[in-house]
Amino acid sequence: MLNLQQKQSLQQKLSPQQIQYIKLLQLPTLALEQRIKAELEINPLLEEGEEEEEAEATQTDEAEVTKEQEKEDPDTTKEEYQWEELLDNSDDLYGYKARVDQSNEEDRREIPLVARESILETLRSQLVFLELDESEQLIAEQILGSVDEDGYLRRPLESIVDDIAFNHGILLEESDVESVLARIQRLDPIGIASRDLRECLLVQLAALADDTIGRYVATEMLERAYKEFTMKHYDAIKRRLRIEGKDLKEAYELVQRLDPKPGEGFFSSAQNYITPDFTVEFEDEEGFIISLNNENAPQLRVSKSYRLMLEQLLAEKKSNRDSYDTETKQFLKSKFEAARWFINSINQRRQTMLRVMDAIVQQQEKFFSLGEGHLKPMILKDVAELIRMDISTISRVVNGKYVQTDFGVYELKYFFSEGLSTESGEEVSNKEVKAIIDGIIVEEDKRKPLSDQRIATLLTDDGFKIARRTVTKYREQLGIPVARLRKEILLS
Repeated sequence: MLNLQQKQSLQQKLSPQQIQYIKLLQLPTLALEQRIKAELEINPLLEEGEEEEEAEATQTDEAEVTKEQEKEDPDTTKEEYQWEELLDNSDDLYGYKARVDQSNEEDRREIPLVARESILETLRSQLVFLELDESEQLIAEQILGSVDEDGYLRRPLESIVDDIAFNHGILLEESDVESVLARIQRLDPIGIASRDLRECLLVQLAALADDTIGRYVATEMLERAYKEFTMKHYDAIKRRLRIEGKDLKEAYELVQRLDPKPGEGFFSSAQNYITPDFTVEFEDEEGFIISLNNENAPQLRVSKSYRLMLEQLLAEKKSNRDSYDTETKQFLKSKFEAARWFINSINQRRQTMLRVMDAIVQQQEKFFSLGEGHLKPMILKDVAELIRMDISTISRVVNGKYVQTDFGVYELKYFFSEGLSTESGEEVSNKEVKAIIDGIIVEEDKRKPLSDQRIATLLTDDGFKIARRTVTKYREQLGIPVARLRKEILLS
């Protein structure tokens, strides 16, 4: 039986403008630059604004004329007034002075990068010295194409044999690949294309020119006692190899000088550069000044010529002319609205980011004044409540953004951490506690490293309420091994 029912519900939906704003908000500086370039390419009504003083003077005159027209006839100038308000580039102040970083044209030029060969090109250029035949050349190409960025070959040799058979119709054995691989591993950097750390270290040891006791012991240790080597079971290694402590120490020091990732240094360090999204500076007279990095993001405006074309089409519509082009009018109108929405989203993004950064500086004023050791516990909710925004908005601003301070470049996530209580009732950031743990481990006696329980006891004696399992968690987050693996070799 069919029934007709009325149901009332409340739903929250985002408009296309809000979605665009949210997507722009989470973009870092370099990604925003690419997004603006893409929008300039697809929207002919959007263009970069002029920076000459004449253009600024013209815009000022036009703004004054618009205000006079608005007084005479508010209805006819309503859209124009909204447009001027939309393009208003004045900075909003939130406590501290906020400004947009306007660098000169020389600073905007991209610094040319030094030309570098990839690790694949470097290795291929050395293959000529191996004097390979046709099948060996195919094997070498397959091996080099399978090397990971850290220089290791993690692909099974069986797969390389299968690929050569399928693509070139040449049947090979794994021993053929093994033979070519051994020769490639002696190329520069030595140890490249190793299948694991043990093989990588053994190849480098075999290539050493000096024939010392340390080299012999190191080779024996990796071949016969590798598990004990990784676990730092020194006594077990000495018993198995029947060596003295000084010989084991010499072998360990030799292994530590080897390169565990032979391909890592061949990649351009420019890939790891960070472009800060904010700059926080302190001036005696003005206090903290927060700048938003916009040096590569051009000022945007709607094309004047296309705007006049749209106005002309609207005028033709009012006069009911036969030449009125509905399709062109709809195209220009849609692009005009898209340009306005995009510019408005860019401006809204700038204002939101400055507000969030300003709130972080207010909460972490001691850190920005004094540096490391003065970080306060802070969560996203603290910033959200301070500037009355949603936590999801704060998260989008913080994610992937960096700030340049007087003490270095920090990711915004760095300033958010949980707190620990001291005996005096003061809240201390867990990042500060991690720094203290790191300092304790650095200064410990490496012959008798401190256990996590002992470190927890030392922190408790200093007034920190912390459990042993918390020390373990922080130590693992710092990438510090357990006490047994931090122990040094005793000479005996």
